[in-house]
Amino acid sequence: MLARESTDISAMIKFIGTPDFGAALDAMLRAIAPFDLSVVFAFPYDTRPILLHDGYTHGVAPRALKAYLGGAYLLDPFYVACNNGQPAGLWRMRELAPDRFFQSNFSSSSEVHPCVSMECGSLIEEVGFVVPLEETMQATYSLMRCRDGAPFSDQELERLRLYEPIVREAIRCNWRQRDMAAASANGNGSDVLEGAFESLCADRLTKQQRAIVRLILRGHSNRSIGTAMNIAEGTVRIHRKNIYRRLGISGQGALFRIFIDHLNRRQPY
Repeated sequence: MLARESTDISAMIKFIGTPDFGAALDAMLRAIAPFDLSVVFAFPYDTRPILLHDGYTHGVAPRALKAYLGGAYLLDPFYVACNNGQPAGLWRMRELAPDRFFQSNFSSSSEVHPCVSMECGSLIEEVGFVVPLEETMQATYSLMRCRDGAPFSDQELERLRLYEPIVREAIRCNWRQRDMAAASANGNGSDVLEGAFESLCADRLTKQQRAIVRLILRGHSNRSIGTAMNIAEGTVRIHRKNIYRRLGISGQGALFRIFIDHLNRRQPY
């Protein structure tokens, strides 16, 4: 066992700084905890994510990546956690997500979530290594299992955690070696930011209402929103009702569609 692990690790190290690094990283970890899809995103603070490794487009709709990079990443719990200074380590998505996230449109939509297939709800679990890259930037290396499988067991997570220091330093080293000009081109500008929430329906919603919309879209319940904004849960319900009335919609699904349409108008492709 030790000989095989040493061989897998040395093979991965050999590919640091090359286009095959991500595939070698996947191969190393699949030997201890199999998974179906993977991806590595760097999350700069002030621009869209940078795709560092693509281990999922063979199994998802192309429009999912386009929509995700176009702005739906703003709803991704890993993005939010990284921009809030999440400590390095291995995390289940459910540890980072708001309380109603898995009932939200983002988590089950094949249109915008890059980690699901054309069939809604086909992802059974996502775990991710949070990796500090620079002072103001972190990356997430996500491993995903589809519905035909089972969630990662505690034993599998323990084995993956043993590899966390290796994964962290390998991704950091690969980041330092990659062509920064290419990274900038992949970022494609800084026109889709957290500011997308600020401009969403700015002609019809107050600043406080837009802040509530941000939390609704990210999957927070009324109680969670009240806690985050230090207002009563009943007040949140009134705000939500008024938001829907002002926008002429009846529920969260329609609000989600407005947000995606807003992002698509803001983002040139």
